[in-house]
Amino acid sequence: MKKLLSFMFAAAVAAAAYADDDSAAAEMAKNVAARSQAEEQRYDSPTWPAFLAVWQVPHALDVVGLRITIPYSTAQENVTGFDLGLWGRCLYFEGVQVNLLRCDVVDDGAGAQVGIYNSIGHGDMLGVQVGLWNEALCLRGVQAGLINVAGDAEGFQVGIVNRAESLHGYQLGLVNVIRSAEFQFFPIINIGF
Repeated sequence: MKKLLSFMFAAAVAAAAYADDDSAAAEMAKNVAARSQAEEQRYDSPTWPAFLAVWQVPHALDVVGLRITIPYSTAQENVTGFDLGLWGRCLYFEGVQVNLLRCDVVDDGAGAQVGIYNSIGHGDMLGVQVGLWNEALCLRGVQAGLINVAGDAEGFQVGIVNRAESLHGYQLGLVNVIRSAEFQFFPIINIGF
């Protein structure tokens, strides 16, 4: 009788664990499907080949081509191509962003940002940032400026002040900080692995 009860208890525990795995797998599959649907919507939306932003347009279409921002533009979710002007902001960016005051990408960016203040807010930057102040949450590439700030970085930082939470690469400047390194601060050159 004890063997039968032990077997039934083990079977119940295994069934509960298997049910939890199924619910976790189902949740993961649902998240993957939602993300792929969002990606499809991102690339399937109507686009403009060129856009001149003289004032804020509430529901502007995405731009694939050239966006000229005089004085600023924040309405486009996706910009692919060239972004020229004073202040450019979008959710996703791929291409070359040259704005005098600020190049601001909220999520993911790939390409080059050139301006006084360049930022990638919540996503990945794959490419080059050149300006007085450069910041990226996740950098895969090069930052060149007076002040360079990155969260997780792989690449190269050149400037007066370079700071990274974690870095696989090099920092060249007067103040070099890698917070996850054994030697967090090192002047002139700092190497992170």
